[in-house]
Parts: sequence; structure tokens; C-alpha cells
Amino acid sequence: MADSNFIDYVKILCRSGKGGAGSRHFHRAKYVPKGGPDGGDGGRGGHIILKGNRNMWTLLPLRYQRHIFATDGESGGAGRSFGKDGEDRIIEVPVGTTVFDAETGEFLCEVTDHDEEIKLLRGGKGGLGNWHFATSTNRAPRYAQPGQPAIEKSVVLELKLLGDVGLVGFPNAGKSTLLSAVSAAKPKIADYPFTTMEPQLGIVSYRDGKSFVMADIPGIIEGASEGKGLGLRFLRHIERNAVLLFMVPADSDDIRRDYEVLLNEVRQFNPELADKSRVLAITKSDMLDDELREELSKELPDDLPTLFISAVTGQGLTELKDILWREINSEDNLVKSTITHRPLDRKHRVEEEDAFIFAQEDEDPQEWMPTTDEEWNDEFWEEEDSVNG
Repeated sequence: MADSNFIDYVKILCRSGKGGAGSRHFHRAKYVPKGGPDGGDGGRGGHIILKGNRNMWTLLPLRYQRHIFATDGESGGAGRSFGKDGEDRIIEVPVGTTVFDAETGEFLCEVTDHDEEIKLLRGGKGGLGNWHFATSTNRAPRYAQPGQPAIEKSVVLELKLLGDVGLVGFPNAGKSTLLSAVSAAKPKIADYPFTTMEPQLGIVSYRDGKSFVMADIPGIIEGASEGKGLGLRFLRHIERNAVLLFMVPADSDDIRRDYEVLLNEVRQFNPELADKSRVLAITKSDMLDDELREELSKELPDDLPTLFISAVTGQGLTELKDILWREINSEDNLVKSTITHRPLDRKHRVEEEDAFIFAQEDEDPQEWMPTTDEEWNDEFWEEEDSVNG
């Protein structure tokens, strides 16, 4: 995977800009005695903004840009001149990107629409100049507000492909073959396990010009939720799917057991995934005769729609589309949220990304570090009281 251009997990360090300090300037001009305070306000620091881009399909650009810093706001000047605002940094990401706090694993936000903008880190507010504090009893205030500090945070960005149907199955279950048969996608197909090394999307045409999106992920094996095989790394891509299509080949020793193993791995990865609509397809059914099909039908689970299909001969594909379309548009499915986010714990991280060490620049310690507007104002008025005695 190190040589692949499909990057769906990246860890970066972001820092917004700090606000500029307010000016303590006094008006100086000929023939204008006691001109009074005219110090301008400081500019705000730049924001860190996420922006959705439907033309992007990977987080690859961020792999080579690990530090994203906005610029600071400038200090206020004489003549009530406002300081210049810091420049915002806009991070373009693919639609379907989810953001987590890298330290706590807490879910922060997600980008689901093209051109959608989310303010990830706010720039610090600029401080007020001394002209704001002139009163009838204090006509020459010699103080101004400092700017608010920058916010620094390391975050993990995960890309979760947007699809209606997610394919879940063991290696060589026929997932890629099905995707190539019902859509124009051309995934790699071969007779060895783990042919699919990265997720694939295909648009499946339906009746009357309708369509839905099918997502194929690498095959998962028993123990995938504990980190075995490739499935764990890509199971995140089915968290956004409305329907999960479980696929078990007809030559399996025990179809019911294989289905239960797959379902258990999905539950172990994220328990909420078990609440999604499920369909079971028995693939490679062209090798079965009517008698064998009847016998196998008795052993299939009866708590979800099941059918026999063959992507090679086209058997059952029309019925499969009908079932999937019905499940996608069912009332229960429309009421439930189809986007599920599990906490970002140790098992769900990518080891090489967590091993990445941020080379942070040395900075002067900040003497003033309030974090909220209330603390900011309280700090200022404490300083003012000490000046006024």
C-alpha cells in the first residue's frame, strides 16, 4: 500500500493564526493639543478551513503537507487603523472526509458536500485599541487588548467513500466480478486472494434512468476486526453505505457460518453497522443445479433477503438490483442515519501515521493564554484594574 496513490488516512498538524494586538497610540498633530487615544484594533488570525471537492478522490496531497499553519493578524496602528487580518488556510479534501482529534480520537466534523466549508480551527480575535476605552473620567487610557492566541491541534483525516451499497465478503467471493458485471467499473479480477487492494466504486444503472452507487472493499477474513488481513483498514468505507450486501460463494463449506463470521467482524469493527439493512447473495451459483439450490436454501438465514446470483452468466442480477433498490429506498432506511462514525481507538489507526512525529517550531512562551471570550475579557479587565490601581 505504500506505493498506492489511494490514501484514505492521514495525520496532520494544524494551527490557526493568533489575533493582532490593539494599539495604545495617542494622536499627535500640530495645533491639536491632547489629541486623545486613537490606537486601532488588531486584525484577527487566519482560520483553518476544510472545503469539500468532488473532483478529488484521495488524501494524497496532504501526505506531503503535514503542517498547515494560518498567518497571524497584524497589530493595530495610529489613527484608528485596523490591523490586517491573517490569511485563512483552506484545505481541500474529497467529499466523504471525516475528521478526528488525533489525541483523544473524538469525532470532530465531516465534509459531505461539494464546496461545503467547515471552520476546523478559528483564528484568534484581534485586540481592541485604546480608543475603545476612553471615558469621561479616563480620557487617556494607556492600555489596549492583546490578541487572542492561536489554536493548535493534530487531527486525523479519514476518507470514507460515499456509496449506497457496500460489498462485504471473503477474498475471492466474487465482489469485483459482480461490480464489473453491473457497472462500468473495471476492478482487477484474478484467481488469487486479495486481488482488490483498494476500494472501488461503480454506478449501477437501474430502471427508468435511476442508478445507485456500489462500493467494493478488499476481502475481509476472520479476525479482521483485530487487525488481520487488509479488511480492517478499509472497513471504514462501508460506514457510509445504506445497505450492506454480504456475498458468500456457493462452493463454501458452510454458507450460514461464513455469513455469521462476516457479520461478527462488521459488528466488532463498529456495532452500529449491524443496524444497517443487509442482503445476502450466494455467488457463483452457475455451478449449482436446482436440487442443490433447494437444499442450500434450507440452511440460509431467514432474517434477511437472500438470493442466488452468478455474475458470469447474469443469473439473478436483475432480481438483485430490485432488492437493493427496495432496501435503499425503504422507509426504515430513509429514517435511520446512513452515516455512522465509530470512535478512533488504537485498533482503528494506521500504524505508520501514528508513528509520524511532528517537528514543531520552537516558539516563545505565551504569557496570556485564556481560551474563551469570557476568560479573555476577564483577563483584560484584571490588567486594567491593576493599571488604574
